[in-house]
Amino acid sequence: MRRGIGTTALVAALALAVTACGGGDGGDGGKGADGELSGTVEFWDTSGDAEKDFFKKVAEEFEKEHPKVDVKYVNVPFGEASNKFKNAAGGGAGAPDVMRTEVAWVADFASLGYLAPLDGTPAAEGKDDFLPQAWGSTQYDGKTYAVPQVIDTLALFYNKELLEKAGVEVPGSVEEIKASTGKFSKEGVTPLYLRGDDPYFVLPFLYGEGGDMLDADAKKITIDDEPGVKAFEVMKDLVDSKAAITDTTDGWENMQKAFKDGKVAMMLNGPWAIEDTLAGSRFKGKEDNLGVAPVPAGSAGQGAPQGGHNYSVYAGSDNLDASYEFVKYMSSAEVQKRTTEELNLLPTRTSVYEEQAVKDNQMVQFFKPAVDKAVERPWIAEGNSLFEPLRVQLAEVLTGRTEPEEAAKKAGEEYAELLKDGDWK
Repeated sequence: MRRGIGTTALVAALALAVTACGGGDGGDGGKGADGELSGTVEFWDTSGDAEKDFFKKVAEEFEKEHPKVDVKYVNVPFGEASNKFKNAAGGGAGAPDVMRTEVAWVADFASLGYLAPLDGTPAAEGKDDFLPQAWGSTQYDGKTYAVPQVIDTLALFYNKELLEKAGVEVPGSVEEIKASTGKFSKEGVTPLYLRGDDPYFVLPFLYGEGGDMLDADAKKITIDDEPGVKAFEVMKDLVDSKAAITDTTDGWENMQKAFKDGKVAMMLNGPWAIEDTLAGSRFKGKEDNLGVAPVPAGSAGQGAPQGGHNYSVYAGSDNLDASYEFVKYMSSAEVQKRTTEELNLLPTRTSVYEEQAVKDNQMVQFFKPAVDKAVERPWIAEGNSLFEPLRVQLAEVLTGRTEPEEAAKKAGEEYAELLKDGDWK
């Protein structure tokens, strides 16, 4: 569990004290007398197997523009990256100069003093070109600590052939998914794969029941209200009714395999999964078989969370000048356009959406309107920590060890502990 807010000021002071220890692996970076950048920029990329080769190639192309800069690319597994960065930054050694940060990490890292403010640096130039909701995730305490890379949300992925064979229309609600169970079972298929190991995938069900983790404006914990209880009940019912299969340990691998092999007809996923999904046996060479629709509605409506990734600079970097320029390059309109063309990921710059290749991208055509309607998460220092109690209680509910009402209550108690030094209620 993350440390409480009460220790944040002390940790931040310690972090700032160790920034002179530096990041990356050298202290010879910066601008020479001729203004030319030099030295090493270590970049931690948290993208998955289907994306990392592209980002490695693009990152290393920065060296062509700046021959005296050595880009050290490191791919760090997403699930390990947050703790690994905190340990390195807090210990004053081993942290990268630049990191691909999940949107919820920015306020967390910034509150600890681990990120360099970017206002007034080359990294933050052209901020008016970024989508407002994407730029919102880069802010903490009135300062900018990141630059948007990609933006995303969740949607319902479906196998068109399986739905047609079963005689099922694309479901618009959880109840319609349940109602399709009998038709799919005749074909030896389960309607839905439900992630049971990742709390991010709870959010569409929570929003669908009219709830949220917090009411940030009122500073009120809401996960333990009735919509939170109902969200757990709905997810458990999908599994109990055989409308969904789940896994509370390795959901990503198992979900992708089940969907790509045609064992399940639908899953909730985001733009980051498109390339990997299209490589599956049911979609390779027949990309049109992949359908994308809004997440299924609950009893109170429909909603999906705003997600995405940013670029942040370590406050203790020995090479801030080159790091700022590297972030500017990696978040540039040209790189974002290539990212969409090659990976089907959504850009964060408004100007890129005017590019014809981006306008014509089928996944952008669906996901951009979905992103525009996505629910913004609370961009607070504790935002990243809110997911662990949700993950634990989700597993408890799906395995039958805890009733939904008790799970929501326990999650609320954990939130109260995380937020105890504020005026939350």
